[in-house]
Amino acid sequence: MRDAKPTPAPETPPPAGLVFDGVRIARQGVPLIALDARVAPGEVLTLMGPSGIGKSTLLAYAAGFLDPAFSAQGRVLVGGRDVTDLPAHRRHVGLLFQDPLLFPHLSVGDNLAFALPEAIRGRSARRDAVHQALSEVELGGYDARDPATLSGGQKARIALMRVLVSEPRALLLDEPFSKLDTGLKAQMRDLVFGKARRRGLPVLLVTHDRDDAAAAGGPIIDLSPGA
Repeated sequence: MRDAKPTPAPETPPPAGLVFDGVRIARQGVPLIALDARVAPGEVLTLMGPSGIGKSTLLAYAAGFLDPAFSAQGRVLVGGRDVTDLPAHRRHVGLLFQDPLLFPHLSVGDNLAFALPEAIRGRSARRDAVHQALSEVELGGYDARDPATLSGGQKARIALMRVLVSEPRALLLDEPFSKLDTGLKAQMRDLVFGKARRRGLPVLLVTHDRDDAAAAGGPIIDLSPGA
């Protein structure tokens, strides 16, 4: 009787969400920021700290466009895939900034269509995807509008949907509420965090605003000196 071959142990599945594994960033040899963290799908991790401490630099590293003036080590994983050495357009990471950064020469609809994945083919399918995105933020019928004619809140909603229609696997937020007035801030926080959670996106928020961190409802890492 032949000896039975041992059953191989099941492989450990790669960690879902957004992972920073031993990430260390320096400028001219001076350590700037360090992070070891996992952000689960639908969770928001907030990095708190004043300007100049390296929060936006970390986002640039995760998104794939870190300035060569900085040196970095460590891995960034998105959905279990190591994206550290991939170009920005292949990382499937969405980034929302302080300013909407809508293309001024394109209509609202064309701004959204620009971000649609190539897998959505055909004029009709892409038009329907744009209409659906606008409806999600109560801006149906705004396809042909010039971005210059929009209010600040409308621009913020279009900027959010332009990121989301690209079908990111993780979302990075670089002080996206800092230039909004108090009432609009609360609305946009609810909108951004709600849509990210419903899509199961891991989110990294960097901010100096404790109200932003509280609204995110997730773990907080305070990078402030002496924290």
